Amino acid sequence: MTQEAGTDDAKGELRAAQAALAAEHAAVYGYGALGGRLEDGRRSDATAACDAHRARRDALARTVRDLGGTPVAAHAAYTLPFAVRDPATAMRLAAFLEDRVAGVYSDLVRAARGPLRQDATGALREAAVRAVRWRGTGVAFPGLAEKAAPPENTAEAGAAGVTH
Repeated sequence: MTQEAGTDDAKGELRAAQAALAAEHAAVYGYGALGGRLEDGRRSDATAACDAHRARRDALARTVRDLGGTPVAAHAAYTLPFAVRDPATAMRLAAFLEDRVAGVYSDLVRAARGPLRQDATGALREAAVRAVRWRGTGVAFPGLAEKAAPPENTAEAGAAGVTH
């Protein structure tokens, strides 16, 4: 491997870590937005998921610094992909958030090596499991949008980012 290839690999790893950090910021925000719309039994699930995303966010900020970058900051607010009006749309948003997080961790798995790759694999798995719990069904290839996209005539298709 040439020096340039190693530098490109490091840049790709940093870019993927920054993207994962940005997704974690958005997930923390999203769980804050949906939590009030959930019924009591699911609020504890949302709290646990939000706590997990906060922990991943904090770990990724350290990782980005370790890779020589400045961690991307959270936005003051995020545009939700659809209105959250009731428990059903809150659960749909939670599944959407987990799918998005799984997607960026899939990219980090591809870009990273060693312990960071192992951490990204664990985060991808956790997001996929949470998505299944929120959605009630799994997808064949979590983290790969082109393989995981639901058919257009399902309820999950509305979580593709189109504002209702």
